[in-house]
Amino acid sequence: MSLCARDLSLRLRRRLILNRVAMTAPPGALTAIIGPNASGKTTLLRALTGEIAPDHGQVALNGRDLAALSPGMLAAKRAVLPQHSVISFPFTASEIVRIGLTASAHPEARRNVLIRSALAAVDLPDFAGRLYQEMSGGEQQRVQLARALAQVWRPTGDDGPNWLLLDEPVSSLDIAHQLTVMRLARDYASRGGGVVAVMHDLNLTAMFADHVVLMRNGQVQGEGAPAEVLTDALLSKAYGCNLAVSRTPAEGIWLLPQMASV
Repeated sequence: MSLCARDLSLRLRRRLILNRVAMTAPPGALTAIIGPNASGKTTLLRALTGEIAPDHGQVALNGRDLAALSPGMLAAKRAVLPQHSVISFPFTASEIVRIGLTASAHPEARRNVLIRSALAAVDLPDFAGRLYQEMSGGEQQRVQLARALAQVWRPTGDDGPNWLLLDEPVSSLDIAHQLTVMRLARDYASRGGGVVAVMHDLNLTAMFADHVVLMRNGQVQGEGAPAEVLTDALLSKAYGCNLAVSRTPAEGIWLLPQMASV
């Protein structure tokens, strides 16, 4: 039971974006997809969600071909936080979160509890009646995360793990809320669910990820535990500058931007 990409290749507007990509995100773990800009991270995530179909290869969700699953079946097993969400109508925060429950069989009373719980989980307990357009970018991002979380609230089901697929989930957030979101994702994984997140912050990746996939030019440059992938050699090659990985006495991994040289 995992989320796997098998020999994926994909072109967009004739440009090769993914080139024979293979990776496996295990359940019960937070998998971070990292790499420089235009390395194929978001495209890979979109392929893993089923939003776009590869030209070659296969995505398997819990052992089943993603292409064979109906939209309803996908909605029940995985929720997606895109990098950008545009809402044109004056919905409230609770109405946005409720969108994630449209495919659920929960009774109305239970839905209201889930909406409140999801907003509280992203540190927005008093925002249920606030209009989405009146929120800051970071608040909107957290509302969208609450919507995804409500969609797959239980990390596991009778047919295996559920999945959160997150594209740059902390990009618009202050430090405190970055930690809130990463702890939420880590907790979801620790309870048996699967989390795949596109990340730019390598220190947060080192702190929270169980599994790392390093991308460059549409290919996987390294995959494994953070200590195996976040190395001087692999990161310097992928990012095109000399990077030094520093280790704390407690054996944590930290990336020091001031040590980088082009």
